[in-house]
Amino acid sequence: MSSDTKPIVIAVTGLNAIDSPGPGVAVIRAIRDGADRPVKIIGLAYESLEPGIYMDGICDKTYQISYPAAGAEVLYNAIKFIHDKEGIDVIIPNFDAELYNFITITPRLKALGIHSFLPSFEMFDARDKLNLYAFGQKHNLLVPKDKAIYSVNDLYTIAEEFGYPMVVKGKYYEAEVAYTLEQAQKSFYKISAKWGLPIIVQQYIKGTEVNIAALGDGEGNATSIIPMKKMYITDKGKAWAGITLEDDALIDLAKKFVGATKWRGGFEVEIMKTDAGELYIMEINPRFPAWIYLTAGAGQNQPAALVKMAMGEKVPPFTTYDSGKLFIRYSWDLIVDVSKFQQFSAFGSL
Repeated sequence: MSSDTKPIVIAVTGLNAIDSPGPGVAVIRAIRDGADRPVKIIGLAYESLEPGIYMDGICDKTYQISYPAAGAEVLYNAIKFIHDKEGIDVIIPNFDAELYNFITITPRLKALGIHSFLPSFEMFDARDKLNLYAFGQKHNLLVPKDKAIYSVNDLYTIAEEFGYPMVVKGKYYEAEVAYTLEQAQKSFYKISAKWGLPIIVQQYIKGTEVNIAALGDGEGNATSIIPMKKMYITDKGKAWAGITLEDDALIDLAKKFVGATKWRGGFEVEIMKTDAGELYIMEINPRFPAWIYLTAGAGQNQPAALVKMAMGEKVPPFTTYDSGKLFIRYSWDLIVDVSKFQQFSAFGSL
């Protein structure tokens, strides 16, 4: 088989296409749509109920891996085991909580011939929720004030400074708007029980939620930038409908972030646009968003471009995209024979 017809083997995490979906299924769909050579997709799942394991046309093979808390060494051994069987060319992690481990083992994966396109620790830490306000101050970007807290009692003093409403966030995931002290306390206990400490309390900014999906080349240039306005938002803050926007200010903001960090890989900027047109950065997620398939529909297929960049190809920056492209997320009942579930649960692969 010639090199241009041999499938490129791509491992992808984040197959939980549920009410709070991971990006994995959308990343895979975009890769398959944009591939200029055959691809073989290896799914990497944490749980046996992740729908992407069982969906037709998504993964060619799926393996179960341990949760990030198991550490980088456990992850490396799992990836090496899978690589020995499948010959992985590119790996694309899609969860915030797993990225630290993946960045840690990147040099060892590269030695095995497994390519990735991830930020450095310095880039990763710069946009961390705990550091974002200082990052904004340094680079003249608007970021709401925030504070990390370890005790529910800290909410009393923060309320005096921020007032209500306020936003209560987990370090990696989940955010809730609290309008009273009682609501803030409930959010603190709920989110900390799920994601641990610290809890981040952020100043509330009133406005319209807009997001940016983008891809940095690691040299200070943005290969792709797609702005999107959320049209329907779940109670977990996830967009279930959105539309691409033509907005130079949003594009300039993304370019400024990439230039300041020399970001390498995909990322998402969550923004609140005030009635006065001010753009407040609420979060910067260090990976593709769950709505990343919209970039393919708008003419800038970011996951397909990332695969090429990971393999060492030069991808020129996209210069145009289609505004007014809409995505609408939906759910359906996936019927699976119990034998497949039992096989994956018992043996860790399907």
